[in-house]
Amino acid sequence: MLSEFSRGKKISVMLGVMSALFLAALDQTIVATAIPKIVQELNGLQHLSWVFTAYMLASTVSIPIYGKLSDIYGRKKFFIGGIVIFLIGSILSGLSQNMMQLIIFRGIQGIGGGALMTNAFAVIGDLFAPAERGKWQGLFGGVFGLASIIGPYLGGWLTDNANWRWVFYINIPTGILALILISLMPKISSHLKDKKIDYKAALTLSFALLSLLLAFVWGGNEYSWNSIEILGLFVFSIISFIVFVLIERKAEEPILPLDLFKNRIFLVSTIITFIVGAGMFGVIIYIPLFAQGVIGITATHSGTILIPLTVGMISASVISGQIVSRTGKYKFLTIFGFLVATGSLYFLSKLGTGATVSDLMLRMIFTGIGLGTTMPILTLIVQNAFEHSKLGVVTASSQLFRSLGSTVGTAVMGSILNNSLSSKLSDLSHDKFAQTISKINPNVNFANLDVNSMQGFLSNAAQDQFHTQMSNFPPKMQIEVMKLFNDFLIKIKGILASSIDNIFLIGAVLMLVALIASLFLKEIPLRKTHKEKKSFLEEAGSEIAIEEGQAYSGDESDNDSGKVG
Repeated sequence: MLSEFSRGKKISVMLGVMSALFLAALDQTIVATAIPKIVQELNGLQHLSWVFTAYMLASTVSIPIYGKLSDIYGRKKFFIGGIVIFLIGSILSGLSQNMMQLIIFRGIQGIGGGALMTNAFAVIGDLFAPAERGKWQGLFGGVFGLASIIGPYLGGWLTDNANWRWVFYINIPTGILALILISLMPKISSHLKDKKIDYKAALTLSFALLSLLLAFVWGGNEYSWNSIEILGLFVFSIISFIVFVLIERKAEEPILPLDLFKNRIFLVSTIITFIVGAGMFGVIIYIPLFAQGVIGITATHSGTILIPLTVGMISASVISGQIVSRTGKYKFLTIFGFLVATGSLYFLSKLGTGATVSDLMLRMIFTGIGLGTTMPILTLIVQNAFEHSKLGVVTASSQLFRSLGSTVGTAVMGSILNNSLSSKLSDLSHDKFAQTISKINPNVNFANLDVNSMQGFLSNAAQDQFHTQMSNFPPKMQIEVMKLFNDFLIKIKGILASSIDNIFLIGAVLMLVALIASLFLKEIPLRKTHKEKKSFLEEAGSEIAIEEGQAYSGDESDNDSGKVG
């Protein structure tokens, strides 16, 4: 039994799991800092976004498939396989000679990354009973936070002092360490081992997810939202999902069992997870833009502006994980976390052009505390609501909906921000400064002022260049035009501040919706063993207990699902 597997070996395995998770988390932050050098050397500015999109698409689509495969054939082989694929993708990415090669190899990395993300959270369920998982889930939050702090600095240092290719090669030693430690992991037997994966459902779900994600990635960027390309992707996605559901209803071992959604805990948790993904990632990416464009900090220091948020998340994740493990209760912490996140994002939305760095950092700390409190709990909640044989599927589902939420949230909020900025910036073409400059130089046209030109005005380099050009004019004109220019910059900052504030407000509303949804969570006391099924359901004292009791009344071989092979 798993209880016979020594705690020392469990900790060794978890160190390997966290090393693998660190690989996937670090990749997202370390690569971003090397992008300018990569684009410069490989001449691929027009394909820049695909360096991230290829990874995201591959990892998201593979998540539910890995979840089911690991339930049938065991976590260990897919975890090791995922690390190997990730490392192969990393090495090939570092060897890329052009942008197309890099994009393809990033996709390979993403296929490996999907296995790491899915299996990392499921392995906790294999090694520990639900009552013990909270503290480890909290440490996982710390791993993500640590990666987000180290990534920008390490990526910048490697790019400047070695070569951008080393942001990929740096994965090799960490990956080898993870492989060695995970080789100690026990082989968990499963009563599903004689079952077969439903490849038709897997392929159909992949098509559905891929077309849906591409629609949100391209919508408002490559194509307009009402273009035939985007509408076609949405229609194809809907059709694929319908076909997937029809296949799953008849499947012996479905990839994503539809009866999971009959479980109220799973349904509510999934909704919350999607909302958190949309609100968290859709908001966080605009904090550096606010810091640079409104407050005026340099691009070099904008990478450090997220540290208070990260510190808050790490601290809250670790503490909330410990509290959940000690008390066996999670609902209060979930509500508390969303309450703090809602309030902090609301106060973020009240920042204007007069905001200071300390104003921003204070609010970010509390945002991190709110999000960090809830993040390690959501996966634990769904794991605790099902038998061990479904651990991979329910864990993968949680990761999938978080990933979908982040993609949808980023795309929708980006579109809202761009539309808001475009409509407000168009009014500045009639500004006195714009008219004055047009008279001085008729070649300058403010009629097409857009987001890119706005960022140009706000950059220190552009402002220094304008000051240099103005030095050639008579002193009286210099004073007059510079005053108009400064007023113009204040207006641009005001437009940027109000537009980003609206994004923060949307984030606050999403967190409020998550808070309301969390009120409907049924709290089932965390089980202290893998076998403890009837008792924890009876303690729930609700219709969920009845539903789950029916689910557990089947094959008692589930009791042996925790054997070490």
